[in-house]
Amino acid sequence: MTKADLQLLLPALRRFAYSLTGSRADADDLTQNTLVRLLDYPTPDGVPAAQWAFRICRNLWIDEYRARRVRQTAQPQVEYETLTETDGEAQLLNDIQLTQVGKALDTLPPEQREVLSLVAVEGMSYQEAASVLAIPAGTIMSRLARARLAIANKLKLPGGLTCN
Repeated sequence: MTKADLQLLLPALRRFAYSLTGSRADADDLTQNTLVRLLDYPTPDGVPAAQWAFRICRNLWIDEYRARRVRQTAQPQVEYETLTETDGEAQLLNDIQLTQVGKALDTLPPEQREVLSLVAVEGMSYQEAASVLAIPAGTIMSRLARARLAIANKLKLPGGLTCN
């Protein structure tokens, strides 16, 4: 993977890391560890570079998550980037909605959160997400449906959350 490939992939990889960790600092660490691993281990033949990068990122996070559970450390606090609005009331409403969505996402099991992140945030197809997570596409669809329904119920939205 070339430096240019990594630069193009970096924003999506960082978003994915943030969706897994829920913390900017942890996402930065995970992204850096992923980049180091990508430089150390070339992308296998026939595997798209983005899918390989997301898979490495996820596997590194699983390792870190397990290590944290063993050490029994506190869970990281979710940090949200400040929205830039000139209207104070609109800013307040955005902050409230963002906090509510963040809390709803925090209640999802990790499997549903990572599927929602890959499909809804990163725009991956079900098949691409299935390849990254090494699970069947049907499992992606069911986890995504359960995640959407859970968030809709938490936010009291009619009909669920829609993602393309």
